[in-house]
Amino acid sequence: MDPAPVVAHSHDGPTLAGPAVRWLLGVVMTVLVLVTVVGAVALWPREAPARLPWLDPGASVVTGTVAAVVVSDGAGGHLVVKLDSNETVNVPADPSAPLSEARVGQRVKVMTLPDQPDAYFFDYERGMPLLLLAVGFVAVVVAVARWKGVAALAGLATALAFVWSFTLPALASRHDPLLVALVTAAVVMFVVVYLAHGISVKTTTALLGTFVGIAVVATLAWWAIPAASLTPLQDEVMGQLPSQFPGIDARGILLCGMVLAGVGVLNDVTITQASTVWELRTAAPAASRAAIYRQAMRVGRDHIASTVYTIAFAYVGTALAMLLLASRLDFTILQLLTFNTIAEEVVATLVASTALVATIPLTTALAAWLASPATAPGPERPRRVMHDSPDPDAPVGDSAGTSL
Repeated sequence: MDPAPVVAHSHDGPTLAGPAVRWLLGVVMTVLVLVTVVGAVALWPREAPARLPWLDPGASVVTGTVAAVVVSDGAGGHLVVKLDSNETVNVPADPSAPLSEARVGQRVKVMTLPDQPDAYFFDYERGMPLLLLAVGFVAVVVAVARWKGVAALAGLATALAFVWSFTLPALASRHDPLLVALVTAAVVMFVVVYLAHGISVKTTTALLGTFVGIAVVATLAWWAIPAASLTPLQDEVMGQLPSQFPGIDARGILLCGMVLAGVGVLNDVTITQASTVWELRTAAPAASRAAIYRQAMRVGRDHIASTVYTIAFAYVGTALAMLLLASRLDFTILQLLTFNTIAEEVVATLVASTALVATIPLTTALAAWLASPATAPGPERPRRVMHDSPDPDAPVGDSAGTSL
């Protein structure tokens, strides 16, 4: 019997991108970086409003521990708080902190005023529980993701610092909210993606897909906010902005918020799709681009389905109290959805979801094109295979040329 046919295959992995493609990507990303830098410099808040004192003159906020809960004292009850300075003060009951929820040993913040023996409840002290949660989160991320987790945390910290030092002061300085949102989104994406995932064709592909999604979010939000007659000043918090920042564009702030809210979910799906394509290509170096795209879109469709209802239920969870109050009144669900406060969230959800759905096939197609099939094999040791030649259109994972 003749020996099985011998076909040489390259096992060095697929040719992910040629020099010309890498050069083109480099040029595109260089242009985007330059535009982002110019935008950040032009919009940098050089004349942001000065911060205002948040306490009355002479007042101070101090911490202490609840030593006793006095429910009945003829005046509505009070807490006995031992301050960290060892001084003991009485704190009258406060509607924001019912005595029924107070317990001995609880850490609280109280406000003291000059020449007044009693203190006033300010808030609970949450520093230690929040610190423990943060330490636990960091520990889990580092333990599971290792150095990539460390890089992701560093990127997150840098991005949040940029929002605090640039985005908020720029909005307070009444710069164009849409431009501020786009510059912020670009900086955050560059920092987070490249720090967490490294600089490569794969991550650049995901980044380009995210930029397309951000453009879709910005365009849809820019149209939908006035088209739906959303009036953000009806919101209790938004309604305080004109008094603190005269001349500020409340609708622009709403638009900026929608764009920034879409950044995280878009980056999640684009990175996932790019990684899926690269893993499929590694598993099947000879598969056609069309086969890779079809297989990756199976994952993408699952991602679309799960992320869309994740976005919706994220809002339901945060607005549950308001929805519960609304359910008490004689409204139909359609009437409820058209109320301004809820309509803002509905618009934000639909805008982000539309951009997400549009971004997934675009990112997947770009990644499948860049992750090229393996080139013609070079000299290497022979391998025994079951077929005379590989079928380039075979499903990914079905090795047309499986080794014996």
